Amino acid sequence: MVKRVLAALSTAALAALWSAPAAAAWTLNLREGVTELSREIYGLHMLILWVCVVIAVAVFGVMIYSIATFRKSKGAVAADFDHNTKAEIIWTVIPVVILVAMAIPAAKTLVKIDDTRGADMTVKVTGYQWKWQYDYVDEGVAFFSTLSQASNEARQLDSGVDVHQVDNYLLDVDNPLVVPVGKKVRVLVTAADVIHNWWVPDFGMKKDAIPGYVNELWFRADTVGTYRGQCAELCGRDHGFMPVVVKVVEQAEYDSWLASQKAARQAAAAPAAQTASVPTAVVPAVATTTTEANETTTVLVANAE
Repeated sequence: MVKRVLAALSTAALAALWSAPAAAAWTLNLREGVTELSREIYGLHMLILWVCVVIAVAVFGVMIYSIATFRKSKGAVAADFDHNTKAEIIWTVIPVVILVAMAIPAAKTLVKIDDTRGADMTVKVTGYQWKWQYDYVDEGVAFFSTLSQASNEARQLDSGVDVHQVDNYLLDVDNPLVVPVGKKVRVLVTAADVIHNWWVPDFGMKKDAIPGYVNELWFRADTVGTYRGQCAELCGRDHGFMPVVVKVVEQAEYDSWLASQKAARQAAAAPAAQTASVPTAVVPAVATTTTEANETTTVLVANAE
């Protein structure tokens, strides 16, 4: 009876595991990504993976062969020597050679990841609870990027909204970061309150945003599209509601977008400039009126006395 129950439970668990939604959410490998760095990281990952597979097959193969062949039931007698210098040299030199061979491509990739020289543009990213600010350093354009209105409404308790009907639920924003395709983008990452983490899986890049400290990374997206990520550092109550969205567009579209952002910024600054230029000639009159009022008050007080 117990065996039947266990078998039924196992069958149900496997069916649930391999149902369409569950299977779709499973990924067995890294994303190859759409940037030069992400592809290089993916290639390095696969190289090291297959080296580890070969080592595991060799080691476990020798172990299993030795256990099966030289077992006591076959009359095997254990050797009585303490050590073997030749064997010790071999099993020390071979791992060292393997590690050095793996370290060379790994070091080249790590150096390349940190090499932000020759960037075509620089964007400063500042993390806040719970939003991002993007500042195009050389262009004078800056804006905040927050969770989209549709996702924000759907996430509220008792909202009655089916989150499965919301496009890119919790992974969409009102103002995405826009960059041109094929350009090296240097990203300066910092924070204004607590530690955050700016992460876009398709770029292969992930950096902590630390208050009072500036980290940096770079990417060069080779494919037009919209790429999504999240804050990857627990940063408070709404940590799960500050997505990262980067829109990669053609150069002409980027230039048009940048011009519209500058025009909107200038239009917003115009009323403030007009207010600041209003004449201040009325100030002496106000001062005179105040003086006269004080004198009148003094006379009234004196008469009362």
